[in-house]
Amino acid sequence: MGGTGVRVSSYSLGTVNFGPWGNDDEGECTRLVHEALDAGVNLIDTADVYGGGRSEQILGRELKGRRQDVVLATKFHNPMGEGVNQRGNSGLWITRAIEGSLRRLRTDHIDLYQAHRPEPSTDVEETLSALTDLVREGKIRYIGSTTFPAPLLLEALRVSERGGLERFAAEQAPYSIFVRHIEPDVLPISQRHGLGVMAWSPLAGGWLTGKYRRGQDVPSDSRGGRGLMPFMAPRFDLTLPGNQRKLDLLERLNEVAGQAGLDLTHMALAFVLAHPAVSSVIVGPRTPDQLRELLAGADARLDTETLDAIDEIVPPGTTLNEADRGWTPPWMAKEARRSSG
Repeated sequence: MGGTGVRVSSYSLGTVNFGPWGNDDEGECTRLVHEALDAGVNLIDTADVYGGGRSEQILGRELKGRRQDVVLATKFHNPMGEGVNQRGNSGLWITRAIEGSLRRLRTDHIDLYQAHRPEPSTDVEETLSALTDLVREGKIRYIGSTTFPAPLLLEALRVSERGGLERFAAEQAPYSIFVRHIEPDVLPISQRHGLGVMAWSPLAGGWLTGKYRRGQDVPSDSRGGRGLMPFMAPRFDLTLPGNQRKLDLLERLNEVAGQAGLDLTHMALAFVLAHPAVSSVIVGPRTPDQLRELLAGADARLDTETLDAIDEIVPPGTTLNEADRGWTPPWMAKEARRSSG
């Protein structure tokens, strides 16, 4: 994981589907955790907001007796209540949020505690100071960011160095064949400064599983079809040009995968792992069967010819649908780009 010396598996288990957002069958979630650990997965990623806390609760129960086998990562930032201070990146909320996560996860420390999104309205020094205090108290081991654009990532690193504060050890970023905007800046910055990169949504929310086809409705069993997370709807809206373009390109990508002797899913995961900045890809299966299908491709590696063919279809640095970026900087809002006169 970057320059930390912590060794993490090439695949990580993401638990956004644990609970009401994906699979409320706790028996299946139990099997997912133990099958992943038995297969050699050692990094498990969750967040306080997943399922309104249910993901952390389920995971806390299932890790009993196996906590020492896991690099456990969770996040803060998103709303966990109606109160105006029950969210965000302030020191006030961080010190409260960590207690909730520790309680739900039934542990005395978090291995990697991550800001789930940037919050430009909060001074990053405030955030880093609170996280530094938690490291010194032994409640967390490392700190990280999630979906930070390059300028904010560099600012955080500068503030850490200037103030003698804990620095981010990892950045969790959206990265897939269809979502490549981090290649010109976030990935090289992470390499230069020793940050581990964990790629979220390496299958572009399911687009790169082969479920989505021209002339067919969004599959009812897919993340887009289930409609359990309304904030993700633009990622699957087939009226958007970027998503229509994905449908056009999927046929060509399937051909490349076939020539490489792989299915599309395994090629897509191998593509993300091929970048030298990436420490681990986060897979978020909903069922044990899906986990087994994903793990079957864990040893796949792409040759130069296959990577070049992918680049011809989706050029480096390209992101087809802006909604896949995961965070829209407030300075790109129309009112922020207009003079008051």
